[in-house]
Amino acid sequence: MTTVATLTERHPHARAVLSAALPPEGSPSHAYLFHGPAGAGKRDVARAFAAALLSEGAPDPGSVALRVAHGVHPDLTWVAPSGAAEMLVADVEEPVVAAATRTPFEARRRVFVLERAETMSDQVANKMLKTLEEPPPFAHLVLLTSRPADLLPTVASRCQPVRFDAPPAEEVAARLAAHGVDAATADACARLGLGDAERALALAAGDGPALRAAGADLARAALHDDLLERPWLAILAVARGRGEAAQAEIEAAVAADLELLPKKDRKRAEREAADAARRAARRARTGALDLALQVAGLWLRDVAVVRDGAEELVHATDRRADLRADAEGRDVHRLRAGVALVDDARAALAVNPTEELLLEALASRLAREVAS
Repeated sequence: MTTVATLTERHPHARAVLSAALPPEGSPSHAYLFHGPAGAGKRDVARAFAAALLSEGAPDPGSVALRVAHGVHPDLTWVAPSGAAEMLVADVEEPVVAAATRTPFEARRRVFVLERAETMSDQVANKMLKTLEEPPPFAHLVLLTSRPADLLPTVASRCQPVRFDAPPAEEVAARLAAHGVDAATADACARLGLGDAERALALAAGDGPALRAAGADLARAALHDDLLERPWLAILAVARGRGEAAQAEIEAAVAADLELLPKKDRKRAEREAADAARRAARRARTGALDLALQVAGLWLRDVAVVRDGAEELVHATDRRADLRADAEGRDVHRLRAGVALVDDARAALAVNPTEELLLEALASRLAREVAS
């Protein structure tokens, strides 16, 4: 397993904080907040850090690292939100809050890693507060987030922050090229991902190009006050496709597991699986909508940049000609106001709106704001 020192080479803040905490000389904190864009390496470092903590005093550190890498070490608990848009109380009540009070199974410590910590609701945060404030001396919590501003202050203030820097666009583009993406598209998607390698890949691979095109088309339709073709429908089509694929994946996995359960447990398992599949579909659909809207906002931003004479700063580097055409005669202030409208729509996705109405209303507002 790769070490913490190796994984944090390009993250100076994370390297400084975590190196000082590593056993045997270090003194690890009870709670850390790893924050930085998706794709920056937070998960890999969290796993390596957990392996280092759990290996202290172990007769076979290699075995510990291997089991941590495969997620089967009894003293490592890894939590991902199971709700459609948030972490549920059930995700933390028994697996973290209750388990943190119990002594380790075999190591000297227990480690709890919580992904997407920004999705904690107030109710979840209240469940977690005592554990974050006064955990047993053997318990260590690592919270991961790519949106630290969305994290509840009561949670963030009880953790030691560890910053992870965004990878350079060139590095993300190289990762995309390794997936078979052509150079021009890889460069543009790496920039449009804003340092988030996962979002860059979601734009470049599979149905990503269709989603990217739909997001840009929404912005362009508003710029030219041409909404007759209802460009938001293309976004919805891709988003729904991603939701259906995510739901089908969960259902297929559950169908295979049901055969192994006693008959008396199958009905309950089927109900729980149906709920999990619906939540997975919602997460995938909302993620696709958010990504398409990010592209729409960045298109307006790129048009403003071109209009300002700073074309070297555009993100959609493979569509410079279209950006130049859209920039002719534009009011930069109106374009920036349009970006704010898109950001408001993205924020509204969190409250489970009627998606088609949200996109249609956004398109109408954008056209009134940015059209010539």
